[in-house]
Amino acid sequence: MKSILAYQSSEVDWCESNFQHSPLVAEFYNTFSNITFLIFGPLMAFLLQSYIERRTRYIYCTLAQRIATTARFGARGGVPRRPGPTSRGAPATSTAPSNFPAFVRGSRFQFACMILSGSVLVTFLSFVRPTVNAYALNSVAIHIVYVVRLEYKKTCNKQLRHMIQMSVVLWATALASWISDHLFCSFWQRIHFFYLHSIWHVLMSITFPYGMVALALMDAKYEMPGQALKVRYWPRDSWPVGLPYVEIQADDKSC
Repeated sequence: MKSILAYQSSEVDWCESNFQHSPLVAEFYNTFSNITFLIFGPLMAFLLQSYIERRTRYIYCTLAQRIATTARFGARGGVPRRPGPTSRGAPATSTAPSNFPAFVRGSRFQFACMILSGSVLVTFLSFVRPTVNAYALNSVAIHIVYVVRLEYKKTCNKQLRHMIQMSVVLWATALASWISDHLFCSFWQRIHFFYLHSIWHVLMSITFPYGMVALALMDAKYEMPGQALKVRYWPRDSWPVGLPYVEIQADDKSC
């Protein structure tokens, strides 16, 4: 494994110039733009506490794995043999059984085994072939977009439709930044703009809460039919920009 983990052995090198701002960090902005994941992960765990406690605590695993994966990438930013942000497909898929229970046909155990196998493969690829892994992760994201699109077409829930719209727009913008950084690097270097991959990190960290809320609303429709979920925004609902989360409303039943 020495050749894989050796210093400056990575086959993945983003458009940002290496060691431009620090001799210890290969891609300065790409590394520290991951801080948004470290902030939003614990914050979402706090904001979604009432929903998670009522629904399933496995969602804590999703948040914890995402934070751990991001921290691993950030800590290895000074050694450009990092798995990179592509390895985030593993935490996204490993807890999918808790996020997509209503869409599983047949055995949920078999579905969980399938997702776990895919997670192991994606994690292995992140070390051995990180370039291939990048496209594998985007394929997973496209599948999720396809699933929520089907739900969007048949739901009349305005909250859910808005969350899906925002998730898809943010993800598409982030993907455009990732592709542009990858394909048009020479142009961005000529105009000294090295931040598209960093922008990808920030946009994906914002997409993550919107996606989680959309999945929570979709899940509650099938798995918590007796509960009413309301979308709230942190720090205040009245602010034009905020972090979405769901809150379980008190039962209001009439006899």
